[in-house]
Amino acid sequence: MIAVDTNVIAYLFLRGEFAARAEAWLMRDRDWVAPMLWRSEFRNVLAGYLRRKQLTFEAVRDIQREAEALLIGNEHEVDSLRVLELVRDSECSAYDCEFVSVAMRLGVKLVTADSKVLKAFPKHTVPFSAS
Repeated sequence: MIAVDTNVIAYLFLRGEFAARAEAWLMRDRDWVAPMLWRSEFRNVLAGYLRRKQLTFEAVRDIQREAEALLIGNEHEVDSLRVLELVRDSECSAYDCEFVSVAMRLGVKLVTADSKVLKAFPKHTVPFSAS
């Protein structure tokens, strides 16, 4: 089991330059977890593709469904106090700290390309580039 941030999920489903690396992570461990927040963040990423007319509405709808299917049963609520403690002890956003919080609570690593998160929480993260 690994925790993944929204960017890792996006890399997997949006078929850009990092898709192969995201696929390697999925082959390495198919049990991905994330806070419920990932859905909102991912919808926002898809909204950008839709607005820039890089993807059709049907395509973003299908991608959202596929991503949700991948994480079904592995989406977690977070403890707000714990997230705020992580914010207090780092320079990371509350959004990023939700992902760290899930990883810490489950005793797994968070896979991320976010250098700020990697620096702030080295015991709980692994670089996306390490696949």
